[in-house]
Amino acid sequence: MSAKRDWVYGLSLTLATVACWGVLPVALKALLVYMDPWTITWYRFLAAALVLGGWLLVTGGLPRGRLTVGTVTGLLAIAVLGLIGNYVLYLLGLDFVEPGTAQVVIQLAPMFLLLGGLFVFHEPFRGRQWLGIGVLVAGLLVFFHDRLGLLASPRAGAGRGVWLIIAAAVTWAAYGLAQKRLGRHLSPSHVLLVVYVAAVPLLLPAADPAALLELNGAGLALLAFASVNTLVAYGCFAEAMKAWEAARVSAVLAVTPLATLATVAVVHGWAPTLVPADPVDALSLFGAGMVVAGSATAALGGSRPVAAE
Repeated sequence: MSAKRDWVYGLSLTLATVACWGVLPVALKALLVYMDPWTITWYRFLAAALVLGGWLLVTGGLPRGRLTVGTVTGLLAIAVLGLIGNYVLYLLGLDFVEPGTAQVVIQLAPMFLLLGGLFVFHEPFRGRQWLGIGVLVAGLLVFFHDRLGLLASPRAGAGRGVWLIIAAAVTWAAYGLAQKRLGRHLSPSHVLLVVYVAAVPLLLPAADPAALLELNGAGLALLAFASVNTLVAYGCFAEAMKAWEAARVSAVLAVTPLATLATVAVVHGWAPTLVPADPVDALSLFGAGMVVAGSATAALGGSRPVAAE
């Protein structure tokens, strides 16, 4: 594949990931009317385990040998608990805030991952990355300019939702750091398979699988969409990372909050009772743009573009 085709292919897959992740919070918000966060997450992990496990079985890609050797065991535990925590905490937070707000706040996750790489792996950190992080944090303050008091009340309402999503960003970064170190021993698909399979029994005590029988057509459609969306998004993301530079993929993914805000506006205009509108004004939208710009700058700041051959 030529460099130009790689660029087009990588960008197309990244935009497909943006579309999936941009719509997902809206579907999850609507699904929370029918199911609790623990049960939703259990079904999403179950579907992912079955599909990914089946795919690796058919293609002969199942991991061979022991996975629980030495430090690998501890790293896998961090990865499992990190991604479970991310999924559950995000949904718990989404129960208190609107999808657009959740997606703007979750942009802290790549920032925490960058900082984790600095302190854990002693990766080089350039000036543009610090600038990007500064713009991102400033953008969050602008986004919440009329709701800053909520952040001081983490035990109730929207403030609680925001802090839960910040916690989800931290746990995702922990997962990302563990997966990076596990890359010395296992492929990303093998790490994800372990996470998905381990999550099913771990989440079962808190989940209510029988709730599936009480879903109507809309609830079943939303659960199916959320499960398929996760698989398609991570599949596109993985392929994009193979075809394109990681920094460029991350920079494009930074626009996901804007895709979510646009989706909320469209869905709310079409069905006002399905998903509440995000309480954003022009200044909040400007803040969301700052968050996107800061995230993209931080992602690109650590890379040096390679000339096309």
